[in-house]
Amino acid sequence: MTLDLSALHAVRRPVDTAQGLPNAHYTDEDVFREENRAVLFSTWAGLAVAAQVPEPGDALPLSFLGMPLLLIRGRDGTVRVFNNICRHRGMILVEEPKKIEGAIRCPYHSWCYSTEGRLVTTPHVGGPGQNTHDAVDRTTLGLVEVRSHIWRDVVFINISGDAPAFEVAHANLIARWSEVDRPLYHGGTDSMFSLDVQTNWKLAVENYCESYHLPWVHPGLNSYSRLEDHYNIIEPGQYSGQGTLVYRQFEGKDGGPAFPDFADIPDKWDTGAEYIALYPNVLLAAQRDHAYAIILEPVSLNRTIEHVHIYYATPDTDTGLRAKNTELWRGVFEEDVFVVEGMQAGRHAPHFDGGRFSPAMDGPTHCFHDWVAGRILDHHGLPQAAE
Repeated sequence: MTLDLSALHAVRRPVDTAQGLPNAHYTDEDVFREENRAVLFSTWAGLAVAAQVPEPGDALPLSFLGMPLLLIRGRDGTVRVFNNICRHRGMILVEEPKKIEGAIRCPYHSWCYSTEGRLVTTPHVGGPGQNTHDAVDRTTLGLVEVRSHIWRDVVFINISGDAPAFEVAHANLIARWSEVDRPLYHGGTDSMFSLDVQTNWKLAVENYCESYHLPWVHPGLNSYSRLEDHYNIIEPGQYSGQGTLVYRQFEGKDGGPAFPDFADIPDKWDTGAEYIALYPNVLLAAQRDHAYAIILEPVSLNRTIEHVHIYYATPDTDTGLRAKNTELWRGVFEEDVFVVEGMQAGRHAPHFDGGRFSPAMDGPTHCFHDWVAGRILDHHGLPQAAE
C-alpha cells in the first residue's frame, strides 16, 4: 500500500476536529517500514537499560527492527552500542549475553575487537602466519558504533545519526523532572519482566499516556487514584502523559515497611506522581519511592515486547518488598493487554477512519498521533501545517 500522506493532515488538526492515524499505520507492512525510517530511526529511540550490562566486559546482543546490535560496557566503564557484526565478512559476533574476558572474537576468522570497539588482531590476514596486511588498516575497521545516550538509565539510540543532541531534543522533560533527578538503582532480576503483546507499538504508547481508561481497565488503581485526581501532560513534539495528585506509597502487608524515598524532592511528590511517554517508544514513571522505565521493542507490525525495569532510591531495598511491587506492576500492565490487542484487531475494520479524540480526555494521545504524522510529513519534505 502507498502511504496516504494527505490523510496525515487530518491527524494534525486541533484535537477537537482531528482524526486518528489511518488503519494502514497499524496493519500495512509497507507503511510500517516507511514509518520506521521516519519515526524510529531518525529520533532517539529506547533500546535497553544500562543496568543490563552492570560490569566492565558485560555484553548483551540485541535486535532493533532486525538490526543486530551489541550493548556493552567497556573496560573504561562506558556503555556503548555497536553493530554486532565483524567488519571482515559481516558475521554476528556475540550470540548470547556474556562477559567478555579478553576481546570480542569473531567466530568465523577470529578477528578480535576491544570492548571499546577497536580492531586489535587480524590472524593470518596477510597469509599463514602473517597477521597484518597493508590493505587492512585496523585503525579504520573498528566496530561501527551507533550513536547513543543514557538518561534515567535508559539507553537511547539514534540510528540515522543526525537527530539533535539528546539534551537538546528532550530539554523540556529533563527540566520538568530535574527536581526528581536522583540516582536510580535497578532492583535486579526481581525488578524486571517482559510482556509479549500482539499489537503495534504505537497502541501501547497511546494507551499509556492517557488516564481516560482507568475506571474500566484499572478499577483497583481507580479505587484510590480516581480519574478526577488525574491531569493531562502535553508537550507537543516531545512527550505526553498523565499525572496524579493521589499517589499511594507502596507498603508491606498491614502497613509494613515502605521503600525509602528519593532524597530532597519537593513536597508535591509526597502525594503526586507522573507517567510520561517519551516519544517514540519509552514509557517512564516518576514517584516518591520508586521509578520505572518501559522500553517498547517493536518486533514487527503487530507484535511488541514491553520490557519493564523498576528502580529504587537506594541499592539495598528489601527483596521481598521488591518482588511484591514487581507483581503489582505486572498485574497493572497485564490489565492493558486486552485493550491494545483489541485495538490492533480493530484496525482491520475496513471503514475505520482512525477515530476521534475527546478534547478533554484524549489530548495526550492526540499529541502523540500529531507527532507521528509530523515526523512522516517532515521525512517526505512536505508542509507540516494541518489543512
